[in-house]
Amino acid sequence: MEKAIDVFWSKGFAATSTDDLLNAMGIGRQSLYNAFGDKRQLYLEALRTYQRNTTSGHLARLTSPTSPLDGILDLLVGLVSEDDARRRLGCMGVGSVGEFGTTDPELVEMREKISPVLHARLVGRIREGQAKGEIDSSLEPAEAAAFIQMTMTGLQVAARGGAGAEDLHGLARFTVDRLRAK
Repeated sequence: MEKAIDVFWSKGFAATSTDDLLNAMGIGRQSLYNAFGDKRQLYLEALRTYQRNTTSGHLARLTSPTSPLDGILDLLVGLVSEDDARRRLGCMGVGSVGEFGTTDPELVEMREKISPVLHARLVGRIREGQAKGEIDSSLEPAEAAAFIQMTMTGLQVAARGGAGAEDLHGLARFTVDRLRAK
């Protein structure tokens, strides 16, 4: 599955041929069809795996530091690969929206499962930061969490567009500074 993810992530769904997948995965055509049905079903499974892995990483970065603000900064900075080629791949999830649009029922269902988990953890960290006096108490936690999630998407799109790591890190720091208690 990791090899299929790499192919889809670098080429996108439309530009990936079945032969690309067979070569990368080292399997035969019939094995692919028996296991996944078709290229789209393999893509959806690859995207599910990708989202599980990235969400686990997001949650680990968000919750590991003692400081809620440091956790939010770690979350945002962790989106930015130092490797130029890897960073320009952007986010496979964001890429799937570009490939299939915002209304594809299977992709909508995937986003609806993942997004609330991260949102709830962000709200919790924001409230924790407000209680500690780190985060501006006038901020509505759910709105601030939504802002952070939009910033995450923006960082991923900017990375795919070729933005440099330092610029993206600066945007992450800017975002966290907007949350800071005055």
